[in-house]
Amino acid sequence: MKKVIYVDNNATTKVAPEVFEAMKPFLTDEYGNPSSMHTFGGKVAKYIEQAREAIADLLGASDPSEIIFTSGGTESDNTAIMSTLRSYPDKKHIITTKVEHSAVLNLCHYLETIGYRVTYLGVNSEGLIDINELKSAIDQDTAVISIMYANNETGVIFPIEEIAEIARIRGVVFHTDAVQAVGKIPFKLTELPVDLLSLSGHKLHAPKGIGALYVRKGTRFTPLVIGGHQEHGRRGGTENVAGIVGLGVACQLAKQAMGEERTRIKALRDKLERAILEKIPHTRINGHPQYRLPNTTNIGFEFIEGEAILLMLDEKGICASSGSACTSGSLTPSHVLKAMGVPFTFIQGSIRFSLSRYNSEEDIDYIIKNLPPIIARLREISPYGKERVS
Repeated sequence: MKKVIYVDNNATTKVAPEVFEAMKPFLTDEYGNPSSMHTFGGKVAKYIEQAREAIADLLGASDPSEIIFTSGGTESDNTAIMSTLRSYPDKKHIITTKVEHSAVLNLCHYLETIGYRVTYLGVNSEGLIDINELKSAIDQDTAVISIMYANNETGVIFPIEEIAEIARIRGVVFHTDAVQAVGKIPFKLTELPVDLLSLSGHKLHAPKGIGALYVRKGTRFTPLVIGGHQEHGRRGGTENVAGIVGLGVACQLAKQAMGEERTRIKALRDKLERAILEKIPHTRINGHPQYRLPNTTNIGFEFIEGEAILLMLDEKGICASSGSACTSGSLTPSHVLKAMGVPFTFIQGSIRFSLSRYNSEEDIDYIIKNLPPIIARLREISPYGKERVS
């Protein structure tokens, strides 16, 4: 069997064995509808509430009722923004950034076609916004500010505490896409004035197709998915019980592993970065050196194509990425790296390695052994790479 080193965890993660085992009864014996009047179905509802409590606990939220289950990060992002706009119909201005996930950016592009005004904040060379630009962008017409907690391509962490406080003072609803951050860094929403927060199960070792939206008590809310009475009327549709239970267990595991695993994973990430920068010339780290997720590194290799690197890594069983999984089918350069002003010769050859608690030091050693000859080979056959690096 081919050796597989999986370092594409910002795209999706392995379902934890404990999560899978917790889900199995709800795919076999406990298949009842939690909205049913009979005991067989109704008894399932308590497991949904247990999962809600686990998510609230991981987020440091004050009340489990602030958690709404969704199908994933995209639905949570769309719900947060659309709910706010419908709740404030007289306000037609949205503030976001140029480096958001497509779940936010493409929604904002659509909203511009139907009369909304969107301000896209730029970022500096390290991927951070200018707080003064944010302050200047807010006006009386601003309905919502939506800024991601951590970038999916570079791992750069935004100053969410400062941003949320500015929004609170100016009386603007603040939403953060925290899909990449939840489970990797600590949260305490009782002390962080975020109104809406999105998360996705498959980014923290739960299955695909399940996510959640945190809605702070007192925040105006209008459902995006309208149907039955599920989720207290805030999101219609029969609950994905197995997925919800899995997400709850994944959140419990994430909280238990947060300290030790975050330190260990960061050490592995740093070892990989140091080795690459030492062994391979004409490379650079894309993103802030300090304000990054502990598991993520985005490295640019000058004068070669990222797709070629990924193909040759794949031959060695190494699974990495050139950026967001939601845009990997596109040949256009990364919008995140373009916004950061990364030189084009580096953008085209930028690779993201994103680790998880299932990665080992042996995995990193294997990458360090195999990557340098791959880069050397590609530069050797490149029409302009050999000449420029020699």
